[in-house]
Amino acid sequence: MSAALLEVDGLRMHFFTRAGVVKAVDDVSFEVARGEVLGLVGESGSGKSITGYSIMGLVDPPGRVVAGNILFDGVHLTALPAEDMRHFRGNRVAMIFQDPMMSLNPVLRIDTQMVEAILAHENVSRSAALERAREALTRVGIPSAAERLRGYPHQFSGGMRQRVAIARALITRPQVLLMDEPFGALDEITREHMNQELLRIWEATGTTILFVTHSSPEAVFLSDRVLVLGARPGRVKLDLPVRLPRPRDPAVKETVEFARHTADLRRALAGESRPE
Repeated sequence: MSAALLEVDGLRMHFFTRAGVVKAVDDVSFEVARGEVLGLVGESGSGKSITGYSIMGLVDPPGRVVAGNILFDGVHLTALPAEDMRHFRGNRVAMIFQDPMMSLNPVLRIDTQMVEAILAHENVSRSAALERAREALTRVGIPSAAERLRGYPHQFSGGMRQRVAIARALITRPQVLLMDEPFGALDEITREHMNQELLRIWEATGTTILFVTHSSPEAVFLSDRVLVLGARPGRVKLDLPVRLPRPRDPAVKETVEFARHTADLRRALAGESRPE
């Protein structure tokens, strides 16, 4: 992996409410190298999701970045004009939410939504965009992709909708993918399968990923490195390198090293120190 593609330096995101100032994120700093999968874990209210929304410029008033810098490939995102930021989102950095319906329109067919995502950023023909949409659905494991493109979101199961959301996010070939607890609403079996699908996609594309989760084992299984955010105000409590071989398969979860990493994360979340 080369130099950092994404840098967050001294980020402070506060919400100014009638009851006072809520410091959702307070002095968070980290870097994500090209091709790296960085896990972000923490208890509720630690600022995991808000950190991702801040990178994407998706925090609405009364929230505001009051200090710090967010750099993408050397570009200061916090200083970008609104129009430039709209072009940046989805094109160079994409986000996948816990609820796929936050990114899918329930009244539009899947092909319409995926083709429009491409045409918004690239000068290609509609037929070429449609073929890329079919290939994207196939890549995330959706069978009969050409037929399913003509469907609507409500005709897909929760797991399949999340696959569509991932395909739609990847279709513009972003350099960074932000994933906000994307599998949190899925059952355990589907979640495990989606973890393996995500690893397969990462190995094929080399996309840089910031993966937000509340699950320590999931963070260890997917990530090259894991940050632990403390409770409000959100601050980094631990930066843990994950020393597990790639490519990974479920068998790695039976290793001593996997258990050690998971235990370190759980201790950090509980406020305990790591043993020497």
